[in-house]
Parts: sequence; structure tokens; C-alpha cells
Amino acid sequence: MKLNKPKHNLFKNTVYALEGLSDIIQNETSFKWQLLMLVSLGSVAWLLPLNFVESSILFLSLFIPILSEVINSAIERVVDLVTQDYHIMAKKAKDVGATIVFLSFVWMLLIWLAVLVNAFILK
Repeated sequence: MKLNKPKHNLFKNTVYALEGLSDIIQNETSFKWQLLMLVSLGSVAWLLPLNFVESSILFLSLFIPILSEVINSAIERVVDLVTQDYHIMAKKAKDVGATIVFLSFVWMLLIWLAVLVNAFILK
């Protein structure tokens, strides 16, 4: 029997997603920093003398760390639900979540580097 499985539809799923977004904005400082990065670097991406495709690639790459931060926050919340005590497996789970965020920043930086080198150095 599935006790924690409510019936879903598109409207309810959207409401749940917006509730999650609201919660993460209110409670996660890292997410707020990443939204600031999205706005500031997103502006830079559109203000640089690049074509539409290059600016779009730079802008869209800024969502990679945001998505990874959402995943990391979900991992942290599940771990905290299971235990508030120190446990090596809880630490490892949270460390893996942090690794997701770190690698997403590396990925984003490599994308920016590739686009900017192509646009300004190789042309």
C-alpha cells in the first residue's frame, strides 16, 4: 500500500514545484547566491558582443549550478529527515551533494571559457 503517494495532475504538480521553489529561495542561502549569479552573469552574457547563439549558451549554462543546488538541497533535506546526529554515511551523502554543485560550476566555467575563447580569441 502506498501511503505517501497522493494523486497528481498538472495543476497540482505545478503548485508543488512552486512551493518547493519558494521554500528553497526562503531557506537556502546558496540558492540565493546562485540566483544572484544568474542575474548578474546572465546580464553579462547578453551585454557581451556575441551572437544570439553564443549569448544563449552562456545564459543557459547558468542554470546548471541552480539545478545542481536544488538536487543538493533535496539530498540534504532527506539526510536531515533520517538523522540529525552525526553519521559517516550522512556526511558522505551530503559531500556527494556538494560534489554535484562543485562539478556543475566547473562545467559552467568550461562552457563560458569555450564560448569566450571561440568568440574573442579564435576569430
